[in-house]
Amino acid sequence: MRIAVFDTHQYERRAFEAANADYGHELVYLEPRLTAATVPLAEGFPAVCVFIHDDLSAPVLGELHRFGVRLVDLRSAGYNNVDLDAARRLGMPVVRVPEYSPYAVAEHAVALLLALNRRVHRAYLRQQEQIFSLEGLVGYDVHGKTVGIVGLGRIGRAFAQIMRGFGCRLLGYDIAVHPDLAQELGLRQVSFEELLETSDIVSLHAPLTPATHHLIDAAAFARMKRGVVLLNTSRGALVDSRALIDAIKRGHLGAAGLDVYEEEEGVFYENLSDQVIQDDVLVRLMSFPNVLITSHQGFLTREALANIAHTSLANATAFERGEPLVNEVTR
Repeated sequence: MRIAVFDTHQYERRAFEAANADYGHELVYLEPRLTAATVPLAEGFPAVCVFIHDDLSAPVLGELHRFGVRLVDLRSAGYNNVDLDAARRLGMPVVRVPEYSPYAVAEHAVALLLALNRRVHRAYLRQQEQIFSLEGLVGYDVHGKTVGIVGLGRIGRAFAQIMRGFGCRLLGYDIAVHPDLAQELGLRQVSFEELLETSDIVSLHAPLTPATHHLIDAAAFARMKRGVVLLNTSRGALVDSRALIDAIKRGHLGAAGLDVYEEEEGVFYENLSDQVIQDDVLVRLMSFPNVLITSHQGFLTREALANIAHTSLANATAFERGEPLVNEVTR
């Protein structure tokens, strides 16, 4: 099957080419994101393979359908960029990669935590200037700290396993009850309010839904302990960025490790080194010494890329053969 693969980078193409040896699809790689302006590039393709920043709003889906596209193949777990109601009306199945590597994202969250706590990013910059003073680089033992995990899916569980190895006390919040985690990891499931009030470290691993949009807002920050570290490797809009800035300026928040940002589209994954960033909120966040931002790279491991490619291509194969779409997004 011919598949238009939008918004691709070399590291993705290598993974897809290796995986496609098992599937034999005709893959056409397109650098631009899928938008209302670029949708004509999909003409004649029965499927598009898209990522988190591609536009799959109702107008774009309508144009895709007009151009002959019958399958939306997401190479991501998240699907908040897709108008599912419009896709359903058009009879266009939407499939995704529900799991690529929970360890990749969980380990990246831990990397952010350790870098912030031990000031690794600041020490590196000092070393470049031959400054070897230790002043201002004091951290703390992660061992014995209380870690609150919001979202106890596969990634949240993987993060919990790692933090258990550090000897942390684990608290968790999820809309579903997970009694097995108490026995397996010693994790105690608590209310969202108790988690915020008790945790030294809060790590977000929840999907973005209307209910979780700005889950961490000014009221949530006010409940948190002074000096808490916030980690977000999930979805940017879980955190109200302006409230985050206020919490940092007041000295209430100890540090923030962000792999996602609510207005990251058009910034993350781009080389903007010769441009002036127009997003004042992002620039303000970048200016804080106790905020570490990475550009949505938590998934970026060889294992995760291979799993994304294989699952995406397997989804396309199932559609082509008329087989059940086990990874279809049905909400």
